[in-house]
Amino acid sequence: MINKRSLWFFTLFSLILVLSIYYITMPSEMLLNNNSKSTTKKESVNNSNEQVTVNIEESDLLAALRVESDSEMESEIENLKMVLTDDKTSTDDKNKAYEKIKKLNNNRSEEENLEKKVKDEFNLDAFIKIEDDQIKVTIDSDIHDNSLANKIMRSIQSNYDTNKYISVKFQK
Repeated sequence: MINKRSLWFFTLFSLILVLSIYYITMPSEMLLNNNSKSTTKKESVNNSNEQVTVNIEESDLLAALRVESDSEMESEIENLKMVLTDDKTSTDDKNKAYEKIKKLNNNRSEEENLEKKVKDEFNLDAFIKIEDDQIKVTIDSDIHDNSLANKIMRSIQSNYDTNKYISVKFQK
C-alpha cells in the first residue's frame, strides 16, 4: 500500500531526476546563452575554429573573498543554531549564541553598506571584512595610491564614534 508521503517522495524524486538528466544532457551553448546576464561574450572565428572568451564583470579575487567570507559566516551561524536548538544547553549559552548571531548579521549589513559607500564615493569595487574593531578593506585596483587609501579610511571612520583599526589593501 502506498501512502501519501511515499507518493510525494516518489513524485519529487522523479522530478529532480528528470531535471538533472535534462541539465546534464543540455548543450553547453545553451548554458552560455543563459548566463549572459552576468558575463559578456566575445566571439572571434578563425578558419572554422570558434573561440569564446568570457569576461566576468566583478574581480575574481573579490568574488572569492566574498564566497569564503559567506561560507565561514554560514558555518558559524549553523553551529550557533545547533547550540540554540540543543536541549542540554543552558539558557545563558543560548543567549550568548543568539547575541553572536545578531552580531554576525549586523556586521554583514555594515560590510555591505561600507562596500556601497566606497563604490558610490570612489567608484571602486571593494570587499570589506569587519572583525571586532578591525576593518579590512580590499580594493580591486592595480594602482596603489596612499592618498586614496587615506581618503577611504577617513570615509569609513566617519561612520563610527570610536576609533577603528582600518587597513586598505589594493589588489587586482
